[in-house]
Formats: sequence, structure tokens, C-alpha cells
Amino acid sequence: MRSTVPVQTADGADRPRLARHVRLRFDPARGRHVLLTPEAVTVLNGTGAAVLELCDGQRTRTEIVAALRGRYDSVDDDEVRLFLDRLTARRCLEAGRG
Repeated sequence: MRSTVPVQTADGADRPRLARHVRLRFDPARGRHVLLTPEAVTVLNGTGAAVLELCDGQRTRTEIVAALRGRYDSVDDDEVRLFLDRLTARRCLEAGRG
């Protein structure tokens, strides 16, 4: 049986960025941001797009959470980390060290 919970792949000091083969784009037809990979198009909600826009390889995971706290009233650290872990496990994100 395959687990749907990813294993944590990085810590708060990692600096996530989109993998070379992945693009974050706004799709005017859908009116939403999408994550484009060679295999799939993933339609994102506004929060997911906001998280990925911060994944520039410069900010740490901890800094990404802090930036989101500046934009939103309520930010669940674990939810953000889980989202980043899932995308790292799918090889949509790469995590570098500062």
C-alpha cells in the first residue's frame, strides 16, 4: 500500500526553487496560476501560487512562511511545509543550501 503522506525531504534552511523543467504561469483561460511540467498541468489555488512565487532559491522555507504571514491572517507552518515537501517529492521543486 502506498502512503499519501510524503516523507519530509528538507528543513527550514533549504532554499526551494522550481526545478528547471517546471514553469509557474498564469493561465488566462482558467483565470488561475498553473504549474507546468512535461507530464502535467497542475491548476493552483491562490495560496499555492503565492507559496510558489516565493520559491526563488533565495528564501529559506522559514523565510517563505514568514513572508506568507505578512500577507495572510492565518498561516499554518505545517501546511506550507507539507505542500513544499509534496512538490519536492514530485521533483517540481529543488532545494538548495544557502
